[in-house]
Amino acid sequence: MAKKDRYQNRIELLQGTLDLLILQTLQWGPQHGYGISQTIRGRSGELLKVETGSLYPALHRLQKQGWLASEWKQTESHQRAKYYRLTASGKKQLLSEQARWRQIVRAVAGVMNPAEEEG
Repeated sequence: MAKKDRYQNRIELLQGTLDLLILQTLQWGPQHGYGISQTIRGRSGELLKVETGSLYPALHRLQKQGWLASEWKQTESHQRAKYYRLTASGKKQLLSEQARWRQIVRAVAGVMNPAEEEG
C-alpha cells in the first residue's frame, strides 16, 4: 500500500470517528459548535479535544449530507451562535455509525486480546 493510501485511510477513520462523536453528542439535544466540542471533551475525560479546524468542516459536511440542520439562536450569554440538531436522517445515520463502531471495537479487541475471544 502506498504511503498516500495509508494516510488517506487514516484521515477517513478519524473523520468517521469525529462524525460519530458529533452525531452522538447531538442526540442529547441541539448545541452550538463550542458546546459540541466541550461536551466531547468533558465526556471523554478531557482526552478528546476537537479543534475548530476539524469541527466546523465536519459540521458543514454532516449538514450537507442532510444529517444535521442548523439555525441561529442566542446563547445564554446573549451571543449569536449557530445551533445544530440531528435530523431524522441523522438519527438513522447515528444508529448505523454506532453499529459500525461496535464492530470496530470488537475487531480491535479480538486482535489485542485473542485469548478472550476464544474463551
